[in-house]
Amino acid sequence: MRTLAIAHMEVGSVWMRLVRVRGGAPSVFLMKPSAVSSSSKTTRTIRYKNHLSTFFPSSNRPPITFLSPVSPTRRPLSTATCSPQIPLATIEDYCSDAGGGDDINVLPKKGSRVLLKGMSFTELQQWVRSHGFRPGQALMLWKRLYGDDIWAHCTDELEGLNKDFKKTLSEHAEFRALSLKDILTSSDGTRKILFMLDDGLVIETVVIPCNRGRTTVCVSSQVGCAMNCQFCYTGRMGLKRHLTAAEIVEQAVFARRLLSSEVGSITNVVFMGMGEPLHNVENVIKAANIMVHEQGLHFSPRKVTLSTSGLVPQLKQFLNESNCALAVSLNATTDEVRNWIMPINRKYKLGLLIETLREELRFKNNYKVLFEYVMLAGVNDSFDDAKRLIGLVQGIPCKINLISFNPHCGSQFTPTTDEKMIEFRNILAGAGCTVFLRLSRGDDQMAACGQLGNPGAIQAPLLRVPEKFQTAINASI
Repeated sequence: MRTLAIAHMEVGSVWMRLVRVRGGAPSVFLMKPSAVSSSSKTTRTIRYKNHLSTFFPSSNRPPITFLSPVSPTRRPLSTATCSPQIPLATIEDYCSDAGGGDDINVLPKKGSRVLLKGMSFTELQQWVRSHGFRPGQALMLWKRLYGDDIWAHCTDELEGLNKDFKKTLSEHAEFRALSLKDILTSSDGTRKILFMLDDGLVIETVVIPCNRGRTTVCVSSQVGCAMNCQFCYTGRMGLKRHLTAAEIVEQAVFARRLLSSEVGSITNVVFMGMGEPLHNVENVIKAANIMVHEQGLHFSPRKVTLSTSGLVPQLKQFLNESNCALAVSLNATTDEVRNWIMPINRKYKLGLLIETLREELRFKNNYKVLFEYVMLAGVNDSFDDAKRLIGLVQGIPCKINLISFNPHCGSQFTPTTDEKMIEFRNILAGAGCTVFLRLSRGDDQMAACGQLGNPGAIQAPLLRVPEKFQTAINASI
């Protein structure tokens, strides 16, 4: 008899999956970490074929509340929907303050070959010298990977390089980290690109043309996301794994290679696709550095923007190590609301986030943070919210984007009306804030903000709605 249980386990502020083998059949658990230290020795990890199963000894097991696998607003769950090929992370991966990342002392590999797009320029130079070739060959290769409108995917596209060097590359190096799966085109010209990873997982990248001569590529940093923001479709997936620096960089390379002839020059990068970039901070910073390298993709640092839900330690690291732009997904003006719609706020409170920004930006010259505010009808769009938002951002060099909520399957929320968004904006602007209304792009192909990914049947749980907002939520269902 196969059984399936969904467990709500309090061990942190992000959601993860846990597989326990019971009677030979996998049982999938969704867990919410909170208080367990990353240094705790109460966890053990056992490998079952291609995935990890993490569990607690019974003597130290946190309390578990079992939820019904069938509810009025959720589809029944079945063990048939569980994929044994998905690698599952251990509890330490979620509770640690450190973001994911490749070992900086180990070159990225694909099988036995070195993965070219996972290397910084310095690493590439060292690798080229280690094979007996001049550093000038490294610069020529770098330019053909990222510049000169070549965006090389194979040795045949490396015109001008040393013949012996090209042979070495064909034997020891791999050009591609992603495989193109599909391109979907929205009625407004937005393109959603689906990429297949080596392990069979799929990520999504969005290219957004603009008639003002600016085209933006929106890249993903993770497969899924652990933050479980209640308004975000990607958050329903939970986290499958981090993307490598090569997998992140190649999204921008592919976008230029595939679409530059159709949409014009791609000038901007936003880390606003699938995942929380600062949860994968090492790989994201490395990828951003490759993107802005003046001999490569050569994006302006101010036109490469990382968006975060508010992981405070990693936010400090990013501001200290990168010159790229920062966006903070705020979406609420009180801890009560933000605790609900963005569970990471339970660990890093709104006040801490704001004060950290205020303090860190004192040391950044001519630097403005972008606050993103997704407007949810009856939840965070009152005039009192507008007034509190003015107070929160006071003293912080910033711009504010008001974003219309983009509905998706199973969503609890409805968008704020256009009229109310304009009134909300006018209150902010009247107080001297720089504020913009951001239009939805690509929503007919599920390519708009908060719509990426494919959660499947097993999803991160919806959190309890605070009593004062139940009327608004019930009205939207």
